[in-house]
Formats: sequence, C-alpha cells, structure tokens
Amino acid sequence: MSVRRVVPNLPAAAREESVAFYGVLGLERLMDHGWITTLGSPANPVAQLSLMDEDRTAPVAPDLSIEVDDVDAVYAAFLERGAEVVHPLTDEEWGVRRFFVRDPAGRVVNVLSHR
Repeated sequence: MSVRRVVPNLPAAAREESVAFYGVLGLERLMDHGWITTLGSPANPVAQLSLMDEDRTAPVAPDLSIEVDDVDAVYAAFLERGAEVVHPLTDEEWGVRRFFVRDPAGRVVNVLSHR
C-alpha cells in the first residue's frame, strides 16, 4: 500500500471567499461539487486542499483525505485492527471508492482511491 496524496479538508462556510483567499497563493479550483471545493497548484498537482462545511454522502465531514493505491486493502487492514469505521467502504458517483476511519486523536480520515 502506498499514499498518493494527503489533502486537508478545511471547514469553510464562506467557501467563495476562501477560494479567493487561497487564490492569492496560486491555488486554482480543481473540483467543485457545490458542497466541497478542491483547490490545487497548477505547478504541483499533489499540493491541494479542500473546502467544505458538510459531506453530502457521509454522516460527518472528514478532517483530511488520504488517497491510497489500494483502498480495499487499507479498509481490510483497519477492520483487522478494530479501528472505528465512521463511513463504510462506498463507491461514489464522482469516481472514488472511499471510507472514513477515526484516528486515535478523534480526527475523521477519508481514505480513498480513484476508480
């Protein structure tokens, strides 16, 4: 298993203002589903952050997202360790397979792979 990228998910009720703010740093809108907006650097595609105040397909908004090469293997490993799965392994309509797990400090981590 390997990590492809780590993306912080920032709460952002004022999402458009936040998009403008981070735009000053050179981050551009890469994805926008209306409830989550992902910004990234055109020069470095793994330099990203997401702005969201809710997750419309899960019970909670995650604190960060970690893209892995094999989400099924990571899911099985967390289940084997008895980790708290907050949202089960799910195929989402926008092309990712993901689950949420709670880390030891209580943060919710969205673990995903693109299909």
